[in-house]
Amino acid sequence: MRIVFFGTPDFAVPTLDRLLAGPHRVVGVVTQPDRRRGRGRRTSPCPVAGVAQREGLPLLQPERAIEAEDALRELAPDLGVVVAFGQFLTKRIRELPRLGYLVNGHASLLPKLRGAAPIARAILDGERATGVSVMRVEREMDAGPVALQRELPIGDEEDAGALAARVAALTAEAVAEVVDAIAGGGVTWHAQDDAGATFAPKIEREDARIDWNDPAAAIARRVRAMAPSPGAATALDGEALRILAARTAPGDTGAAPGTVGRGPDGALRVATGDGWLLPLRLQRAGGKAMDTEAYLRGRPIPDGAVFE
Repeated sequence: MRIVFFGTPDFAVPTLDRLLAGPHRVVGVVTQPDRRRGRGRRTSPCPVAGVAQREGLPLLQPERAIEAEDALRELAPDLGVVVAFGQFLTKRIRELPRLGYLVNGHASLLPKLRGAAPIARAILDGERATGVSVMRVEREMDAGPVALQRELPIGDEEDAGALAARVAALTAEAVAEVVDAIAGGGVTWHAQDDAGATFAPKIEREDARIDWNDPAAAIARRVRAMAPSPGAATALDGEALRILAARTAPGDTGAAPGTVGRGPDGALRVATGDGWLLPLRLQRAGGKAMDTEAYLRGRPIPDGAVFE
């Protein structure tokens, strides 16, 4: 089959690479326009665009996907594949391929966690497993019928970055399996149970902010869900600070939530609403991420200090 691929971030790259290695022909790639990125704010292509350029594929980068309609028709695709594209796809685009639809690899076990941030939300919600669903793209976000699901356990200490890498690899294999089934005429679609739907909206600044009144276990989940970016946010003496890794320790803190106290082994720990949080990796605004021990050598945090 002739396939057009829609995708943008690193998460989508394994699927594009897998399709390029398979029996079907990727005839074009649609992705976001080049944006300013990194500390230097230089304009650069997104990861998917980089793959398209490397492979010499026709590359479309519209501000809105509908603007690429004529160019897409010239590519004459049989099927469209979407992974983390980041734009709404109108009916004209959804039905443009010869088969009349697009398929999407979504990083959750639908109907749970429809939306933009299913991996971070799964960790925040304390889920023990997540996975991937390959579905047909319809107007309602992530609500189309599903052809295939694959489950993946979430590690006890796994952060969003590590989990995303594993889910991305699983998505690549699941999408390739469904594309092969479509080509062979053996795909079966199953409607989602909308009554069981939950949602995973985009991560906002407030989602990253630590509330020290929460139990230590909940704060540790927030740290993992926000790592490596944007990082769980707090502040000390008015200076913003991100916690990128942490573990918990039980016990009566005997201190107000947010108060620093050294453990029996001298480790930095912070009182919470229930138990202690032990930060393992810290980053101040504009600085490098560092193990806590190294961070404290340059910027000591005294007992009794209070995180905001």
